[in-house]
Amino acid sequence: MAPKKLAYAVIAVLSAAALLLTGCTSGGQKVAADPRAPVTLTWWTGQAGEPQAVLQKLAKDFSRLHPNVTIRLSSGAPTTTELLQKLTAAFATTNYPDLSYTYGSWTGQLAASGRTLDFTDQVKDPSVDWTEFSSTARHACSPGGKVIGFPSLVDDLALVYNKKLFDDNHIPYPTANWTWDDFRAAAKKITNPATQTWGTAFHVSGGEDTTWRLWPQLWQLGGKIAEPNGKAAFNSPAGVAALDFWRAMAVDDKSVFIDQTDQKAEPLFASGKMGLFITGPWSLYTFVQAKTPYGVQILPGYNGDHQTVSGPDVWTAFDHQDPNRAYWTFQLLKWLSSPQIDPRWTMATGNLPLRKSERGSAEYKQFVKDFPGVDVMVDNLANDKQARPTDDWYVPLSRAVGEAIGQVLQGTVGTKEALNAAARKSDASLAKN
Repeated sequence: MAPKKLAYAVIAVLSAAALLLTGCTSGGQKVAADPRAPVTLTWWTGQAGEPQAVLQKLAKDFSRLHPNVTIRLSSGAPTTTELLQKLTAAFATTNYPDLSYTYGSWTGQLAASGRTLDFTDQVKDPSVDWTEFSSTARHACSPGGKVIGFPSLVDDLALVYNKKLFDDNHIPYPTANWTWDDFRAAAKKITNPATQTWGTAFHVSGGEDTTWRLWPQLWQLGGKIAEPNGKAAFNSPAGVAALDFWRAMAVDDKSVFIDQTDQKAEPLFASGKMGLFITGPWSLYTFVQAKTPYGVQILPGYNGDHQTVSGPDVWTAFDHQDPNRAYWTFQLLKWLSSPQIDPRWTMATGNLPLRKSERGSAEYKQFVKDFPGVDVMVDNLANDKQARPTDDWYVPLSRAVGEAIGQVLQGTVGTKEALNAAARKSDASLAKN
């Protein structure tokens, strides 16, 4: 990679591009950005550990290429999930960042705050190559049709299995034609209370990490999350069947490890105490480090439909009524998501490349070598056929569904009853807006 060469190529057009980004003075007059003016950007990454270290290095590289730009980088919150609450609270002050890592499911709510920047015109610049990002990623960045940021990560849910546990139990490895009945049967056979070995797991913290795991089966069964106006539709027969499948595994078969923190299932699989785990590329680093004998396959399906769900996250950009900060926020995100720089962030941390053009790169070949099976997850993006809503009503809907899933899998309420209650709760929340 040659980040300096990229920056020199870009800087030739910076002055002209500055004219596209304007801001308002206190008197309401439009003013153009000055690309040479000193600027300080605040960046909340939502990361920790190695991913945070990678972003720190990238921030330093960008400032080295553009000495007038100072970047104050921090995680922003103790966990990624807490960023939404932190951002919402900060909107009441001027202490919100210039850019922040956000889940794609939050962007509608963030756009509704009136605090986001609008890059809709800027991303039409051919040098951005906006259409090379997947449609799902672009959708997450564009609530209501307004582009408020750039893709930060693109992933999907796939099936990871422990080869040793399959061998020990004389079960053939999962194939691309596996059904959910195959999945259930294997999980039941692998479960062994005596050795504290589980067939599979489900996250039940009640957040989006719980909710999105139900959507693939809902879609495979022909269901939908909501009507276009936001009215709940997940409590349809398809939704009931999808969740009842997991209720049967958790309550009847007792083959599901109930992860109430969203933090225990991954290390349990890595240690060889779980046979099947529905997860994404972010887990492969842990499994490689633990030397877990794993394999990767696409999700099981119904009637040959193997739809997955993608979790495109977003670098959301925020407006401080400062054209210089807006200008450099855009330039930083354009640089970060470029095909020359993106591999240093996404693939270096075990995530899927943002752009299709990166798949022919030397970095991608090394990526597949370092994380066996990740190419299955890349190809699995073809099964990402529906996007989660980005409307502001999705966040309370997701929360209601997540709580219902947790109740059902822990056997405290029936499936249909829980989903109907969640539908009423999400519809009531919509009616208040």
